[in-house]
Amino acid sequence: MIDDYDSIITGFRDFFETYPDIAFPKYKTIIEEMRLEEKSSLHVDCDDLIAFDQDLYLKLVNDPMDVLPIAEQVLQECIPEAPASTLRVRFHNLDGTMCRGIRSIRAQDIHKLIQVNAIVGRTSEVKPEIIEAVFECERCGEIIFMKQGANDFKKPTACINPTCGKAGPFKLLEEQSKFIDWQLLKVQERPESLRGGRMPQHITCFLRDDMVDKAQAGSRVTMVGILKTVQDIQFKIKKTTFSKYLDVVSIDIMEKDVDDTTITPEEEEQIVVLASDPNVVQLIVGSIAPAIFGHNDVKEAIALQLFSGVVRELPDGTRLRGDSNILLVGDPGVAKSQILQYVARLAPRSVYTSGKGTSSAGLTAAVVRDETTGGWALEAGALVLADGGVACIDEIDKMSSDDRSSVHEAMEQQTISIAKAGIVATLNARSSILAAANPKLGRFDNYKNELEQIDLPPSLLSRFDLIFVLKDIPNDTEDEKIATHILSTHRGMSEKITPKIDPDLMVKYISFARRSVTPELSEEASQKLHKFYIGLRKKGQDSGAIPITARQLEALIRLSEARARMKLSNVVTSEDSDATISLYRSVLEKVMTDKDSGDMDVDILMTGKASSQRHKIIVVFEIIEEIEKGHDEGAPYDDVIKTAKERGISKEFVARAVEELKRGGDIFEPRAGRLKTVRSNF
Repeated sequence: MIDDYDSIITGFRDFFETYPDIAFPKYKTIIEEMRLEEKSSLHVDCDDLIAFDQDLYLKLVNDPMDVLPIAEQVLQECIPEAPASTLRVRFHNLDGTMCRGIRSIRAQDIHKLIQVNAIVGRTSEVKPEIIEAVFECERCGEIIFMKQGANDFKKPTACINPTCGKAGPFKLLEEQSKFIDWQLLKVQERPESLRGGRMPQHITCFLRDDMVDKAQAGSRVTMVGILKTVQDIQFKIKKTTFSKYLDVVSIDIMEKDVDDTTITPEEEEQIVVLASDPNVVQLIVGSIAPAIFGHNDVKEAIALQLFSGVVRELPDGTRLRGDSNILLVGDPGVAKSQILQYVARLAPRSVYTSGKGTSSAGLTAAVVRDETTGGWALEAGALVLADGGVACIDEIDKMSSDDRSSVHEAMEQQTISIAKAGIVATLNARSSILAAANPKLGRFDNYKNELEQIDLPPSLLSRFDLIFVLKDIPNDTEDEKIATHILSTHRGMSEKITPKIDPDLMVKYISFARRSVTPELSEEASQKLHKFYIGLRKKGQDSGAIPITARQLEALIRLSEARARMKLSNVVTSEDSDATISLYRSVLEKVMTDKDSGDMDVDILMTGKASSQRHKIIVVFEIIEEIEKGHDEGAPYDDVIKTAKERGISKEFVARAVEELKRGGDIFEPRAGRLKTVRSNF
């Protein structure tokens, strides 16, 4: 028992009844609402407690195991009709001296009240925890009540009946015992707080009562709790080391789309001044990976991705995402990985992972056996941890097809659905995806469409808003510039690679823009996008190809909104729409142009083939079908080539079409040089 018990109980009594003014007592009003609504928790802002009595606050944070029960005792006095031991005082918002990063928690913090900012990596199921056990002596029938601690289950050592006094046996009366809800969380350092390739550190947290089931894997939380320890045991031998855990007093879940980057008034003033610069867009683009020469269109697209469009909730409940997804595909040595790593450092929230070492569970979420509870727990993957930021996935083409398929839902719906081991959950994955891949054969073949040479399925490719093809083509002028740039970098000529905007200010500029600016399309910008979309669709009517779909129009709107955000403008101007249309047109021309017809065809992205190629494949199938009617053993391959040539189809294309039709199960080869159709799918 602490020495100044009376002063502490008086202090909390006065605080609840008189703060900030006896005429307008804040907490007395809240307590009255608790009484009427039968709530069990009183939430106290520690700024209020410090303003009222700093000594009382210091006693609380330095000796919470004694002081916290006193505060709850005073609350019980205020609501005497509430069941005993059911009311809780939850303290929030500790001052800076008691805020700890997970890796900065030390021995002197044991049994202190501390505050931790973290991201939830794993959640257990909610279980009942016994807090008061009722036993019956099976010899004399005496009823024994025993308060339970946080970890070990306590049993009576002897019957309290003087006429009995036996050491049992005792029967637990569950129906008379008191239980509360209990849940385990495993939280880790937030990705944005990690630098230099550090592994995130974890701490186990125990939640009780009305705090359970509030957070899910991927939630960003601020927790206040008492740091406690449990002795390590190995091979039934107690060790001299102890594992730490947090007995949580209060938990705050960060609201969706809210960034917790701290921006001072001075920094906000710098941001506003920077935004007033007419060349702010060029300054931002020039500050992205300045050590990498060129790729200005890629850097502009990444800048738009970092600022993102506006998330919109429609009246029918439909959610329109604001995040853009970008894919970089290129020859070796064009700095794809360097760009991804720079963005991972620059984005306010980010996760970097490589496809070679990434599984489906590592990207999305996993159900794992929890070593503490023995039950199943939900563990967040990279896309969930990057919620509200950017997920950088390098070598995405090296992932297995099964693992890649798990990304589909995250890219379009921005959620991760899990149904494993009896756990059914939907986690938020509201992140932009910046991915990089290599061509199938290492380098691009200039005579084939680029998207055909990417080892990714059309269902995944179609979910990227922008796809950039980065080719390493020898060019005297460009090679001279690149060589000079690289040599200048190594000679320490830093002015060429110094970002135009300081990276720390850039992070805060992005956070401020995403937090404070919600641009709307102006009439002029809307008309420009409308004209571009309708114009391309009309071209498709003449050529038979589909150059653009509604999905691409939505992508253009997102990019235009992001460009307005870069200028801290709440209006998307015609200049913004012109710039994004120009960027988008250059992408369309590079990756969605049919090599045969020269027309833009979105089917290349959606299906992996241009409509003209699909038509030719159908013609080859029909030729085989016609010729096989006169040949019982199947159509001779040479006859197919000859007939196809008469219809303007090359021998090389026939060979590719035959292989594709065989892979699709539409034709087969009964013997060498003969082809037979299986079914008429066309």
